Amino acid sequence: MSVTQTLAAAVEPAAGTHADLSPVAIRTATPDDAPAIYALVASNREQGHLLPRSLDDLVAHAGRFLVLVAGANVLGCGEVAPLSRTVAEIRSLVVDAACRGRGLGSRLVDALKRRARADGHRTLCAFTHQPASFVRQGFSIVPHVWLPEKIATDCHACPLFRHCGQYAVSFSLDRVGRRPEAPAQAPREARA
Repeated sequence: MSVTQTLAAAVEPAAGTHADLSPVAIRTATPDDAPAIYALVASNREQGHLLPRSLDDLVAHAGRFLVLVAGANVLGCGEVAPLSRTVAEIRSLVVDAACRGRGLGSRLVDALKRRARADGHRTLCAFTHQPASFVRQGFSIVPHVWLPEKIATDCHACPLFRHCGQYAVSFSLDRVGRRPEAPAQAPREARA
């Protein structure tokens, strides 16, 4: 699948519609979406779920975000933030509280996986207080030290470093879009 086909798959309409009956789609954010992303992040920041982001930061990195949209409304967002050439992190992942429970978050994470793979990353990680939804989507809970790129980029400057209440989760992007390989057969001499 080409990069264009991969990203086109990420913008197909999601199952379900928004309250105004507009189909829900996923697309790459633009700088014009930054205020809506900021509002989503801020509302969840108050609940203690997300790290703060400035509006200037969101404008500068808008192209790394995918947004869930229904008509002109941004219902959710998530960023693929590169930590190294091969590792990226899902950041600022949120779906509006009124739209939760419809599978939109899972659909957004799937699109973020495709985006990270298309960008050439081999591993996608996230840091979360609630790892269950990530585990259901194939992520594994891993020790923080297994993601040294994250420690070097962000953790070392955090006041909670070494006392972090978040779980590190990781997903191998080598699996995205590929069928599981058939088990290897034993050499002919080893078969009875």
